[in-house]
Amino acid sequence: MAFQVRRVVTGHDGNGKAIVVADGPAPVHANPLRPGQRSHEIWKTGAAPIPIGRDEPDPVTGKRQLHPAPLGTMFRISEVPPESDAIRNMTPEQARAAFGASGAEQASTWGRGGRHPLMHRTETVDYAVVLEGEITLILDNGDVKLTAGDVVIQRGTSHAWSNRSGKPVKMLYVLIDGKFDPALAAQFPK
Repeated sequence: MAFQVRRVVTGHDGNGKAIVVADGPAPVHANPLRPGQRSHEIWKTGAAPIPIGRDEPDPVTGKRQLHPAPLGTMFRISEVPPESDAIRNMTPEQARAAFGASGAEQASTWGRGGRHPLMHRTETVDYAVVLEGEITLILDNGDVKLTAGDVVIQRGTSHAWSNRSGKPVKMLYVLIDGKFDPALAAQFPK
């Protein structure tokens, strides 16, 4: 049986009392250009502070997005398959197409200084937690091997996640919209 994430969403009844408004599997998105990669979209917001009403439409339906809306957040759990030769041999154009499938073609840094076909940069602060397995964080000047329980605070850097372990990895991500300092942004390759 495939891995599923149960998502329980609370809200308020007509008297303002706490209730469960949804209880079931989280929506799952796959990218046909990255076979085996699955993202369980848990929740996302599009404002800060976050408006809290009695109930609201499910914000994670529709097409998968790589990063949150302005002033927003995203919460997802991803399954990362072992890295294939197809990933390692991607051209810059194929890498941009893979990111384009998530609405973020411009995030790809492969062919523009990135060391790995899945290297990308988003204008976000991301909290990434290894839930299960082993994965390698690739940065401009080095790699970091991570195992279950390790946490990465990704601060708008060009990076990639490379599963070299031969087994699937489960990752939890919280992505928060950010803004690059103009002096820092001027240093990024175009």
